[in-house]
Amino acid sequence: MAATYRVILRRRGRTEKTSHDSAEAALDALEHELRVAVTRRQPRVERVLGREYEPVQQVAVRGELRGPRGLRAGIDVRGDGSAEAFTGRVRRVPIPQGEREDAWAALRRVVADAAY
Repeated sequence: MAATYRVILRRRGRTEKTSHDSAEAALDALEHELRVAVTRRQPRVERVLGREYEPVQQVAVRGELRGPRGLRAGIDVRGDGSAEAFTGRVRRVPIPQGEREDAWAALRRVVADAAY
Protein backbone atom coordinates (compact mmCIF):
# COMPACT_ATOMS: atom_id res chain seq x y z
CA MET A 1 0.00 0.00 0.00
CA ALA A 2 1.39 3.39 -1.01
CA ALA A 3 1.85 6.13 1.54
CA THR A 4 -0.69 8.93 1.43
CA TYR A 5 0.38 12.54 1.58
CA ARG A 6 -2.15 15.24 2.42
CA VAL A 7 -2.00 18.84 1.34
CA ILE A 8 -4.03 21.23 3.49
CA LEU A 9 -4.57 24.82 2.36
CA ARG A 10 -5.87 27.32 4.89
CA ARG A 11 -7.23 30.61 3.61
CA ARG A 12 -9.44 33.06 5.43
CA GLY A 13 -12.37 31.00 6.67
CA ARG A 14 -11.72 28.11 4.28
CA THR A 15 -9.78 24.85 4.40
CA GLU A 16 -9.10 22.65 1.38
CA LYS A 17 -7.63 19.14 1.60
CA THR A 18 -6.28 16.89 -1.14
CA SER A 19 -4.53 13.49 -1.06
CA HIS A 20 -1.55 12.41 -3.14
CA ASP A 21 0.30 9.14 -3.63
CA SER A 22 3.82 10.57 -3.46
CA ALA A 23 5.66 13.35 -1.67
CA GLU A 24 6.70 14.80 -5.04
CA ALA A 25 3.09 15.02 -6.26
CA ALA A 26 2.01 16.59 -2.98
CA LEU A 27 4.83 19.15 -3.11
CA ASP A 28 3.95 20.00 -6.73
CA ALA A 29 0.29 20.57 -5.80
CA LEU A 30 1.24 22.63 -2.75
CA GLU A 31 3.62 24.81 -4.74
CA HIS A 32 1.11 25.36 -7.54
CA GLU A 33 -1.71 26.41 -5.21
CA LEU A 34 0.48 28.72 -3.13
CA ARG A 35 2.08 30.40 -6.14
CA VAL A 36 -1.42 31.10 -7.49
CA ALA A 37 -2.38 32.54 -4.09
CA VAL A 38 0.65 34.85 -4.15
CA THR A 39 -0.39 36.35 -7.48
CA ARG A 40 -3.97 36.93 -6.34
CA ARG A 41 -3.13 38.53 -3.00
CA GLN A 42 -3.66 42.29 -2.67
CA PRO A 43 -1.45 43.67 0.14
CA ARG A 44 -3.24 45.83 2.65
CA VAL A 45 -2.92 46.87 6.27
CA GLU A 46 -5.39 45.04 8.54
CA ARG A 47 -6.85 46.49 11.73
CA VAL A 48 -7.79 44.10 14.52
CA LEU A 49 -8.70 45.19 18.03
CA GLY A 50 -7.16 48.61 17.57
CA ARG A 51 -3.84 47.32 16.22
CA GLU A 52 -2.58 47.60 12.68
CA TYR A 53 -0.84 44.67 11.00
CA GLU A 54 1.36 45.32 8.00
CA PRO A 55 1.10 42.81 5.11
CA VAL A 56 4.45 41.22 6.04
CA GLN A 57 3.04 40.42 9.51
CA GLN A 58 -0.03 38.60 8.15
CA VAL A 59 -0.27 34.98 7.04
CA ALA A 60 -2.56 35.20 4.01
CA VAL A 61 -2.43 31.50 3.09
CA ARG A 62 -0.91 28.53 4.91
CA GLY A 63 -0.12 25.36 3.01
CA GLU A 64 0.64 22.23 5.03
CA LEU A 65 2.03 18.87 3.98
CA ARG A 66 1.31 15.81 6.11
CA GLY A 67 2.70 12.39 5.42
CA PRO A 68 3.80 9.08 6.87
CA ARG A 69 6.10 8.76 9.87
CA GLY A 70 5.03 12.12 11.27
CA LEU A 71 5.89 14.35 8.33
CA ARG A 72 4.57 17.84 9.10
CA ALA A 73 5.84 20.76 7.05
CA GLY A 74 4.55 23.63 4.96
CA ILE A 75 4.78 27.19 3.75
CA ASP A 76 3.22 30.41 5.00
CA VAL A 77 2.49 33.03 2.33
CA ARG A 78 2.51 36.49 3.89
CA GLY A 79 0.27 39.37 2.94
CA ASP A 80 3.08 41.04 1.01
CA GLY A 81 3.63 37.92 -1.14
CA SER A 82 6.73 36.67 0.66
CA ALA A 83 6.86 33.00 1.67
CA GLU A 84 8.45 31.13 4.58
CA ALA A 85 8.84 27.36 4.84
CA PHE A 86 8.44 25.59 8.17
CA THR A 87 8.44 22.19 9.83
CA GLY A 88 6.21 21.08 12.67
CA ARG A 89 2.53 21.29 13.34
CA VAL A 90 1.74 23.04 16.58
CA ARG A 91 5.19 24.54 17.02
CA ARG A 92 6.41 25.74 13.65
CA VAL A 93 10.16 25.94 13.13
CA PRO A 94 11.27 28.06 10.15
CA ILE A 95 13.40 26.28 7.53
CA PRO A 96 16.52 28.33 6.75
CA GLN A 97 16.91 29.04 3.05
CA GLY A 98 20.20 28.33 1.36
CA GLU A 99 21.89 30.61 -1.12
CA ARG A 100 19.75 31.00 -4.29
CA GLU A 101 16.96 29.00 -2.69
CA ASP A 102 13.34 30.07 -2.24
CA ALA A 103 10.85 28.75 0.33
CA TRP A 104 9.61 26.02 -2.02
CA ALA A 105 13.12 24.72 -2.72
CA ALA A 106 13.94 24.77 1.00
CA LEU A 107 10.80 22.73 1.76
CA ARG A 108 11.62 20.20 -0.98
CA ARG A 109 15.17 19.88 0.37
CA VAL A 110 13.99 19.17 3.92
CA VAL A 111 11.37 16.64 2.79
CA ALA A 112 13.92 14.87 0.56
CA ASP A 113 16.59 14.87 3.31
CA ALA A 114 14.12 13.33 5.74
CA ALA A 115 13.65 10.44 3.25
CA TYR A 116 9.88 10.38 3.40
